[in-house]
Amino acid sequence: MSEISWRERAVVAAAVAALTCMPLSAGADTAAADAPPASSQDAAASEFAKLPWQHGPLNGAVGGRAHLDLPQEMALLDESNGSRFLELTGNLPEPGDTILMSRGWWATFSFEETGYIKDDGKLDADELLKGMRSQEEKANQQRRQRGLAELTTEGWIVAPHYDPATKYLEWGVKLKSSDSRDGVVNYTMRLLGRKGVESVVLVTSPQTLESDVQALHKVLAGFAFDPGEKYAEFRPGDHVAEFGLGALVLGGAAAAAVKGGWFKGLLVALAAAWKLVAAAAVAFLATLGRLFTRLFGRKQAS
Repeated sequence: MSEISWRERAVVAAAVAALTCMPLSAGADTAAADAPPASSQDAAASEFAKLPWQHGPLNGAVGGRAHLDLPQEMALLDESNGSRFLELTGNLPEPGDTILMSRGWWATFSFEETGYIKDDGKLDADELLKGMRSQEEKANQQRRQRGLAELTTEGWIVAPHYDPATKYLEWGVKLKSSDSRDGVVNYTMRLLGRKGVESVVLVTSPQTLESDVQALHKVLAGFAFDPGEKYAEFRPGDHVAEFGLGALVLGGAAAAAVKGGWFKGLLVALAAAWKLVAAAAVAFLATLGRLFTRLFGRKQAS
């Protein structure tokens, strides 16, 4: 994977607009007025229908190192087609993403070969937040040069925390985008394996974040690294990452690059990183429900 793949992933408000043909600032109060015509929805549904979705229930591959028990009423798109999905949602195509799609939210999965990460480090939420904010201005300079909206960190919506039983590291950041009146939420998980981490980014609205995180956790109960890839299968001689849990929150290898003095490379990674923001307008989620019903022939839940 490219160095930029070490960045924290998310999905931008631009993705919302691209899919729904709505302005980025559209919210619940303007959703009805700005709703796209039926022809736009039909076109979007047609493009998404062309993708080789796998329908639950089934046990589907997540990249080449893990599998997921996919429940009914959900769909999976393998990594060879994930970049097309990102393109359709207005994001730069990124190879190696597996897409999990539900009726009201979706998530990206991508493996980062960091090496084995020791999980004995402590997480200082205040210091990590300072670390994020310290890079914002330089990262936003790069974003402006690329024609991307600026992003500022408002604070944790869920502080970084690690579960030693599941080997899951997760956190949620509240962000402010210069092209939107509304705050956005970037919710990220790292699932630790023997040779690296599975990066999971939840794409939903701030209003339903809590319930959707619970739904994602329920689905992840069916996630498992393949034999030989599990965290507990570490063997002496395996590559061990030069950073721990805290640096993983700040961007993994990109954060390690700071220690090595490779600051220019870090800025490039950060600039590309927040091209995506895990956020979705209420109007988008309503459209997603309709598209889901059209694509998969399911009866929309009340």
